[in-house]
Amino acid sequence: MEKKQSDLKRAFSEDGALKTHVGGQALIEGVMMRGKYNWAAAVREPAGTVYVEEHDLASGKAKNKWLYWPIVRGCRAFVESLVLGYKALEVAALHAFSDVEDAADADGGNDAAAASAHAAGECGHAAAAPDAAQEPASDALSADRAFSWKDDFGRSDVAIDALGAQTKLEPVSPPTAAEEDACVAPAAMQAEGDSSEEQPKVSDGKEDDSFEFGKKEMAFSMVLGLVLGVVLFIVAPAFIANLLVGEYDSNTLAWNIVDGIVRVVIFVFYIWLIGRMEDIKRMFGYHGAEHKTIHCFEHGLPLTPENARSFPRLHVRCGTAFLIMVMVIAILVYTVTPINALIEAWGVPDGPAKLALVIAVRILLMPLIAGISYEITVKWAGSHPDNPLVKVILWPGMQMQKLTTREPDDGQIECAIAAMKKVLEREEEEERKSASLA
Repeated sequence: MEKKQSDLKRAFSEDGALKTHVGGQALIEGVMMRGKYNWAAAVREPAGTVYVEEHDLASGKAKNKWLYWPIVRGCRAFVESLVLGYKALEVAALHAFSDVEDAADADGGNDAAAASAHAAGECGHAAAAPDAAQEPASDALSADRAFSWKDDFGRSDVAIDALGAQTKLEPVSPPTAAEEDACVAPAAMQAEGDSSEEQPKVSDGKEDDSFEFGKKEMAFSMVLGLVLGVVLFIVAPAFIANLLVGEYDSNTLAWNIVDGIVRVVIFVFYIWLIGRMEDIKRMFGYHGAEHKTIHCFEHGLPLTPENARSFPRLHVRCGTAFLIMVMVIAILVYTVTPINALIEAWGVPDGPAKLALVIAVRILLMPLIAGISYEITVKWAGSHPDNPLVKVILWPGMQMQKLTTREPDDGQIECAIAAMKKVLEREEEEERKSASLA
């Protein structure tokens, strides 16, 4: 019997021929995908439906070409990814945690109308036991759910309720407005020929009042996250290195090596620790779904859960490699930076003042380190995937992906596919426009 290859070996050996620029990010019960012209977030709602929201990406290359210079473009990409990531997380938070109890109350208030509409085959919501509506949202996200997808994501002959039950829909005439109102939950998908409903639910990205909810909280969370990152990965390693090695200028090389090792250890331990939380485990599952979906596209296969499921959950062009490279490059940059000359020229005394200077210089050098790491992991390694040295450089990041990804269920893969298709549809549309103008 042939021995099954590990996901790590498969990620390198089965890298698809269609290298795509589309990248993604795992969200709370969803996935964000980003292309050239737009980004889309697909989120699994408590009711079991997939909500998809897309937004345009504005490129400032024509006006600010310097932002696309080598090194500088890495800093720009890092900041853009950070801002975009929080926007996508905000969308996910609004739709992944909608009030399940309110939905259950609405179900109870419309039992009679729902039963009538369902019996007539006019409401695509499968009947469930009353107690089932009170099940936690996590139970509604089991691996047993099986959606039937069409290329246009608009129609299917199978309806799925929040608990994964399936109901065969017979072709019927479009419901009237009154009949739609009587449904407990609008049909997720309709029979062939009926376009009055669509699945997933799609938003054009225009903000409404609900979108304003939580902006202050998200901004506070973003600032708090940045502060925590500085404390954990810059201040704490520097403080520990000072305790173990002594003053910075007494043995600069050893100090920087210890500082770098401590930083990596803290990072790995942090990822391992948060990965033990149930919510983060599910998010890591969506990370795996994102990778599988991109693998599927890069191999030229139709985007279906069945096709995507067969690929490894690790991917050679994952941003995790960038984070590891930042920590490696940081050791080199910090070592060659003449901080000792500043200490001597300014007469900085030993103790807290000298440590504060070292920490401040490290923070100021972060954009340069991010830029160099971007050139190596994204530009160079991404364009030379067959180079043996690339595998050596990406190996630490691939090992980290074993912690930051989990094997996804079909429902998670469906979210990744929904987001991916929105991005690909926009790029096809832009290509058609360009071809018509040529």
